[in-house]
Amino acid sequence: MSTTESTSSVRPKPSSKLGIVLALLEKPQGASLAELVEVTGWLPHTTRAALTSLRKRGCAVVSEKAEGGGASVYRVRAEAA
Repeated sequence: MSTTESTSSVRPKPSSKLGIVLALLEKPQGASLAELVEVTGWLPHTTRAALTSLRKRGCAVVSEKAEGGGASVYRVRAEAA
């Protein structure tokens, strides 16, 4: 399978809720669970399941604790070239 094929099968449609979640996670600042819940209208457990789904599709979704003990921030880790 070529890189183009594997990337296209991993990426959800940009207009889908999962595509919107992925776009937020790709931003440098990432997104908190609360932000993802607000944007999608999903419950927190559904939102976490969507993050797991992205991981299963090959996205390197990571969770980092915000400084000062704040909420976790989720983002897609840039792959090493």
